[in-house]
Parts: sequence; C-alpha cells; structure tokens
Amino acid sequence: MSLSPSPRPLRGPRRRSLLASAAGAALLVGCTGGSDSDASGTGPTAADRARARAARDSEALAGRYAAVISAHPGLTERLGPLREDVVRHAEAFGGVRAASPEASSTAVPSASPSVSARAAGPTAAGDAGAVPADEKGALGMLADAERKLADRRAEALLDVPGETARLLSSVAAAGAAHVFLLTEGDG
Repeated sequence: MSLSPSPRPLRGPRRRSLLASAAGAALLVGCTGGSDSDASGTGPTAADRARARAARDSEALAGRYAAVISAHPGLTERLGPLREDVVRHAEAFGGVRAASPEASSTAVPSASPSVSARAAGPTAAGDAGAVPADEKGALGMLADAERKLADRRAEALLDVPGETARLLSSVAAAGAAHVFLLTEGDG
C-alpha cells in the first residue's frame, strides 16, 4: 500500500509562524539576562521603580473599573472578572488590594468613594475624568485606558531586567486581551 503525497507540498515555514517566532525571539532577548537586583545597593533599581509604577497604574485602573461598575451596575457581570484581573496584576507588582475588601470580592466590586477618586487620578493609564453616562462610552473609556497602559508597559520592557520584564510582558498581554473583551461587539 502506497501513501499518496500531501496535496500541498511543504515549502518551509509559513509567514505567520515566522513572524510569531521573530516576535517571540525579540521578546525573549529583551527578557533575558541578569537579575533584578542592584549591584551597588544604593537605592531603588529600575526594576523596583517599574514595579512600583506598574502597581500604582493597576490600582488606578482597578479604581476606574470600580467607578464604571458603580455608575453602570448592569456591567458588573461583564467587568467584574476583568477588574479582578487588574487587582491581581497590582498585587503581582507588589501593590495592595486596589479597593476595600468588599470591592475585591468577585461578587460586587464597588470601591469606596475615596479609593475610587484616588484610583481614577491621572496615573490611571489615560486621561482621568467622569464616567460616561452611556455604557458604550464607559466601556470605550476603559478600553482606552487598558490600551494606553498595555502600550506603556510594552515600552518599559526595554528598561527592566529579567523577571520584571517577564511580568510586565505578561500583564501587558492581559491588558491587550482586556481591550478586545471590552470592545467585542462594537462592530
């Protein structure tokens, strides 16, 4: 019994896999190398500063989610899991829970006014402002904040070593996924 050849001849790797490999290799090159510690021990390292900023940014973004959920309770089911991801990102960078304990639960994430006001400040990955009155506008505001923060974190990869770069990369990718989920169905 002879096997017939494949209908499509193998011509080497596909363009998509080459692009993905090149992007992955570039990411790995940026993520490898030394430890995150400062050899001189004279102060905060670039990694420490990047982690602190990333924690503050994630806490601020969690506050924005809480403000949108508070203004639009009908979005709680859709936004609650995304907000919880953002809270976990803040914790991974060394931040504290981005809102009160009841806001951090998966049931109904709503922050106290002081936390929401602080978290919705200018460091919240985009322009601070009131929550839009319509749900689509509120989702667009969150998507824009997520997009800007993911872009800023991707740029920061070049300035931090090893483990911090890997964490920034992972959280930036999660932010990009959040943008997709927030804009899904906008056609």
